[in-house]
This record gives sequence, C-alpha cells and structure tokens, in this order.
Amino acid sequence: MRHQLCTTEGGLVTQVGEGHETAADEAGPVMTFGAPTAGEVLAERYQLEEHVNNDSAGRQVWRGIDVILRRAVAVVLRHPGGDSATEMLQAAVAASRVIHPNLAGVYDAIDEQQRAYVVREWVDGESLRELVVADGPLDPARAIAIAHSVADALTAVHATGMIHGNVHPGSVLIADDGRVVLADARADAADSVESDVRAVGGILYFALTGHWPHSEVGGHTLPDANRDSTGNVTAPRQVRAGIPAYLDDLTMDLLDLRVAAPASDALTAELGRLDAAAEDDEEFEDVGPLRFVQSSAAQSGEQAKSAPKILLGVGALIVIAIVGLIFGIRAINNTGNTDDPGSQTGNTAAGDTGQDGSADNPPAPAAEPKKIKLTADMVRIVDAPGGTRDFDKDDAALTVDGKMDTAWELSYYKGSPRFGKLKDGMGILINLGQPRALSDVRVTTSLGGVGMELRTGTSDPGDSAEGDKKLLQQFQKVGDQDSAPNKNAGSTQLLSFVPDQKYQYVLVFITELPRNTDTPGFQADVNEIELYGY
Repeated sequence: MRHQLCTTEGGLVTQVGEGHETAADEAGPVMTFGAPTAGEVLAERYQLEEHVNNDSAGRQVWRGIDVILRRAVAVVLRHPGGDSATEMLQAAVAASRVIHPNLAGVYDAIDEQQRAYVVREWVDGESLRELVVADGPLDPARAIAIAHSVADALTAVHATGMIHGNVHPGSVLIADDGRVVLADARADAADSVESDVRAVGGILYFALTGHWPHSEVGGHTLPDANRDSTGNVTAPRQVRAGIPAYLDDLTMDLLDLRVAAPASDALTAELGRLDAAAEDDEEFEDVGPLRFVQSSAAQSGEQAKSAPKILLGVGALIVIAIVGLIFGIRAINNTGNTDDPGSQTGNTAAGDTGQDGSADNPPAPAAEPKKIKLTADMVRIVDAPGGTRDFDKDDAALTVDGKMDTAWELSYYKGSPRFGKLKDGMGILINLGQPRALSDVRVTTSLGGVGMELRTGTSDPGDSAEGDKKLLQQFQKVGDQDSAPNKNAGSTQLLSFVPDQKYQYVLVFITELPRNTDTPGFQADVNEIELYGY
C-alpha cells in the first residue's frame, strides 16, 4: 500500500519539456520493492537514474527523472519506511508549503511502508561541502553571500512556525547559475529556531576556514574547528589571514552559546547589509556597528541578555549611544593578554580604537596567504617503521611540480586501509630552509577516502629507515585536526596551521588509503601538495 502524503509544484526551476532522456524511453519501467535500483520507477512517475550519495542520516540520495513532466528530480529515499520514516515525511510536508528562491522545492512525500521517499527539486551544481573541500576556504565576500541566502531561506521557514533542523555544508547547495539553495529539512524535538540560526554561524565558519564546529552546531564527518587549550573554538582570523574583524566577530558571536542568538530575520538583514557592502567594494572594516533589529516576536519576549561579548541588538546600541563610547564593546579573550597579536579585536564601530587604546595607530590588516614555491630539493618521502622503503625517491618531486597529471603513486595494500596493518603510514616531508609563518596545506589525491594528518618538527634526522623512525617519534600533530578521510573522489583536503607560529619542517602524513578497484587492495596517488603562508 502506498500512502502519498502530499504533492506540490512550488519552487520549480527546471522548465517543463526540457527533454531528459531516460531508460524508460527505450524499455519498459523496472518495478522492484525494497532496496532501490537504477532504472526503477517510483509511484509510476519518478525513475531512479543514479545513486548520488548517502546523507548524514543514512538516507540514499538519487538523481531521478519525473517521466511525466520530463525534468530532473532528487529522490531522498529511506528503507524501510513506515513509522521510522514519519519524521522525514512530516518535515517534507511542512517544507512543501514554503516557496522561496533559496529553498529546494519539495514535490512529493510518499510512504510505501517497505520504504519511504521525498522527491524534491534537483539542483545542478555542488554542495558547499564539496566546493570548500575541492577549492579551499572561500573569500569573505562569497562566504557572506552564501550565509545571507541561507539566513533568508530560514527566515521564510521560521515565518511559518517550522524549523529546518538540517543546516550544514552538505545541505547548502550552490547551483551552476550561482543560486544558493537550502535543502532537506529534517527537524526533530532537539532542534529549534535558535539552533537553525547558530548553524548559519557554522556555515560562515566552514566557508571561511574549511572546518565545522562540532560542539557548537552539531557533529559532522567534517574536520572539527581548531580549538585552544581550553577547548574553545579558534576564531577564523586566527586560522586564516585576510578575514575582516567585523565578520570574525559576527561568526564567533553566532557560535557562542553565552550570547543571545538573533532572530533569523534580523540576521538576514545584517548579512544583507554586509552582502551589499561587498558588492559595492566597501571595506568591511568600515561598515559600522552590528545592526540587528529584533523581530516583532522577539520584541514581545524578554529583553536580550547581555553576555561577555555584547551581541547586536537595539539594547546594545542604546547603551553605546548613552555612554558616548566610540569603540566597540567586546570581552577580553580568555587569556586576558591584550598584547597578543592574534587576539580578537571585537565588534568594530566607526572610530574604534585599537586594543592599545590608540585610534591613530590601528593594527595593520592581516596579509592574505600566498602559495609558497616548493621544489624537488625541498621534499622527500617518509616511510613509517614496518615499511620496506622500496619507493623511488624521485617520486616526491612529482607532488610539488605543479602538474595534476603527475603523482606519487603509493603501493597497494591488502587486508586493511591502514597500510595493511603493516605500518602507520607514509608521507611527504617539506623542508622550507628556515622557519616561516604558514596558513594551510592543500593535498590533492586521485581518490577520496585518503586519511591524512599534518605534523611538524624542528629537524630532519636523515633520509634513512632509522631517520624516519626518529622523525615520526619527534614530529607532533598540528592541533586537534581530524584526520578522517575525505570521501569526495579526486578532491583536495585542507589542513591548517596554528596562527602566530613558524614552521620549517612540515610532514603531510597519510594514515589511511581507500579501496582502489583498479588494484587488488587499498591504494591512492598523491597528485599535488600546495603550501600557503606569509
């Protein structure tokens, strides 16, 4: 028995009649039950074409074709259906009632008991996660534009009394035409309007740094945010240079649970102001104080609470006006060291003074990281104990030759992705010749699923088995970076350095290999290693 819960045609972007040829044109439709298969037609209408991936909840995402309206659709399928799929289907029904250019249109939500599926708009493009993993962190203007679109979509959702509950880099889609689309609402009892809003802070943090703050906005397979010794999130400006202080403050305030979260419409208005400033090529440092205007619902509630960091809001602006302060109010960082060049500058306002109280000598803006030229004599291969060192030493140069079609080809290993349990891994050691301030290293591999770590030390004990053993004992992992494999095939992984430190010896250490169907085991190639610094 099939129970169709809703059908809506809101929010279409694909024109009817734009002929999508399907296998059903040449042969009869395939009808199966249980596990989905390519070529199968669901509800006598939606033909499954390609299994794209599984989402964070284990649901299968398929690209399909609406054989009646001749357009591409996305099919989010759960097996089995029934009671276990109720939450997913109810969220889809609610989402279908909200039509907004930054929300994926929901067309159908169907329960067949053995399985349930939601049919939504297919967006030609890539997710924010794929974009940042492949190309690295975004420039501040683009990060703001994406966050603005997401906040605007949430404003429309919240206006109906609905909660999205699934805002993360995988559900934020960037269409080929530039449109930003928020997809796959999936709220449960633990979600709230506030958690949606704070997730926008997570989107900003990920877009700016390539890391996702797990504790603040929910766990994910993405690398966790860099953290200080107390476990607090490291500000984006301390991870990467070139991020305006104003944007840094906004992001950190959204992630700080001690700071009252604004309403989604207030956040949308503020991000819209920043977005407009970026389009007009204004300097972000000069856009003025935060201008959150609480919604009518928020105004009828309690007055926004003050916190160690003053967040936004009319109340804060009134206080500033009364006391006549000309500098932004923000709490001193946890260390209390105002001489720390990496400390946060706080919410800026017109005429703000620097941390030394001098308005005439503001701190110089951080420089943009630049790609460091690496040559063959600066790199070598490191093999962990247990290895045979039967590699060609000249292969290290192929990882820094600037050519994606050349690579260091690792041997294949059987039995375990962790180098067959024979050794801890292999890596490329970079010797810069002298200590330098570094931003990040970007590693492009032939396949997804390559686990890696960033390690640093103070010397190279020598290119030998004994030297490699000593090196791996001495070199330490940078921060608490997640070495979980990136599952996107052929993409680039980003590993970041701790700000305000200098490094001479850098080790990109591979700990896990993907299964390679072209070999009898686990194997991958390292195509290119790019190092960025100042």
